[in-house]
Amino acid sequence: MNTLFLVVVVVQVLAALAIIGLVLLQHGKGADMGAAFGSGASGSLFGATGSSNFLSKSTAVAAGIFFVATLGLTFIGNHHTAQSGSVMDNLQVPAAPAQQAAPAAPAAPTDAAKPGDQSNQIPK
Repeated sequence: MNTLFLVVVVVQVLAALAIIGLVLLQHGKGADMGAAFGSGASGSLFGATGSSNFLSKSTAVAAGIFFVATLGLTFIGNHHTAQSGSVMDNLQVPAAPAQQAAPAAPAAPTDAAKPGDQSNQIPK
């Protein structure tokens, strides 16, 4: 499942880069003014009228691929099997180290005298 997810992400990124490149290659509405000063479309790579149709169709195809890849990622991300139990069930509990019994320290004598206890009082 992770391999399919990775392939779809790669396809989506490539489609996004293709859309960016194709949009930047297309002429805007102001490109006709440049044709009047000698940079006509007749000397272009795709011919006089072929560039706008080719780039427009290529952009539409790349946008369609991007759209399908986005829907595929949504389906893959939301399509998971229901698991019973909680997240804490999947944790690995480390083995508890053997606790060593420490010898108990003797209780320290207190200075406060308890009522009825004559052993801690200083004689006058």
